[in-house]
Amino acid sequence: MRTMIRSGRAVLLVLAAGLLLAACGQDETPQQQAAGGQERPPRSVEVGQMARQDIPLDKSYPSLLRSDDEVTLVARVTGFLEARHFEPGQLVEAGQRLYTIEPDLYQAAASQREADLQSARAELSRAQRDADRFEQLLSQNSVSRQQYDQARTELGVAQASVAQAEAALASANIDLGYAEVTAPVAGMIGLGQVNVGNLVSAGTELATITPLDPLEVRFQLPQRDAFELRRQLDDQPLSAVGASLQTPVLEGNATGHLQGSLTFLGSRVDEGTSTVQASATFANPDAQVLPGQFVRVRLEGMKRFDVLAVPEIAVTQGLMGPQVFVLDEDNVARSRTVALGEVAGPWQIIREGLEPGDRVVVGDPAGIEPGTPIDPLPFGGDAGEIVDAVEEAEAEAREEAQEAAATAMEEGQASAPNEEEGDQ
Repeated sequence: MRTMIRSGRAVLLVLAAGLLLAACGQDETPQQQAAGGQERPPRSVEVGQMARQDIPLDKSYPSLLRSDDEVTLVARVTGFLEARHFEPGQLVEAGQRLYTIEPDLYQAAASQREADLQSARAELSRAQRDADRFEQLLSQNSVSRQQYDQARTELGVAQASVAQAEAALASANIDLGYAEVTAPVAGMIGLGQVNVGNLVSAGTELATITPLDPLEVRFQLPQRDAFELRRQLDDQPLSAVGASLQTPVLEGNATGHLQGSLTFLGSRVDEGTSTVQASATFANPDAQVLPGQFVRVRLEGMKRFDVLAVPEIAVTQGLMGPQVFVLDEDNVARSRTVALGEVAGPWQIIREGLEPGDRVVVGDPAGIEPGTPIDPLPFGGDAGEIVDAVEEAEAEAREEAQEAAATAMEEGQASAPNEEEGDQ
């Protein structure tokens, strides 16, 4: 009986010792477990201390190019289209003659109205002399009051006839001017809608002129971007906000984009889309882009104000979601789950999970686990430099792996014939 009790106690002691050893193993860091209890040297990586800052945004918005000064030429008079003075697709200047619509007909009408005006003026001169003479005779009691009033009435009629003739002549001259269709704006003229020799009437569309320099783009800003932009405009005028136009057509351009400026920012939020309308104007001297193209507009100088952010490379995916590694007082990495905001270029804005003063691993987190000792290196504040360095290292690693795979394949192909010879 005692032997059985002692055996049971021995089993319990063995189990307790095993549990104690397992517990001790859990307290060890991953490096100590991997090295049989020996600590590895701390991992050297850049560490940054969190502080609120203004982060520049690198955002673009889809939009449609348009030309606000585009004009459709319309005939203003009726007549035969006698001549066209341009070639379709030509750049025309403001005031340049484009079409001729039977000017002789309207010149004759203007000459007739000029003659009517001369006749009315002659009649006015006669009526004026009669009125002056009757006024003198009335003072001498040589004519009746009725005769004098009649002379004054005829003078008024003559004056009205002159005014009517002058208006008719002005209308005829306007029609004569419309017989020569000129360009109201400078731009590229399209194909004619009516051929020479056809009869046109008032309202007939002739062609369209599209100014190409400058061009306007209208786009929609998310309401938060619009609010932040208005905050930025507290210190600078609207025209100081630069904009760049990005389109595949410009890929061969030396700059790859066109430069312009913001010209309008709406004052209300669209209820259906929760966006605010904006527009920008771009110089287009060489007609590199055309109205109707879909492009992307990038506003320069936009920021997110007073936010916490880490280099994008510092964020990894943990069991609880996105995480970063924060150092404790012993410079040991501890995972911290975070809520992500926007990506601003190489920066990742953090909405929740970090506080000012936290020390965060901002360098390459590959190989770092909770409990890893860290040798913190200073962070210069250039997130783009860190991201570029990591991408270059990854590219080199991929190239080395590809070269190793190719070498292994070549060696395998070279050994295959030898094996076949040995089998024979």
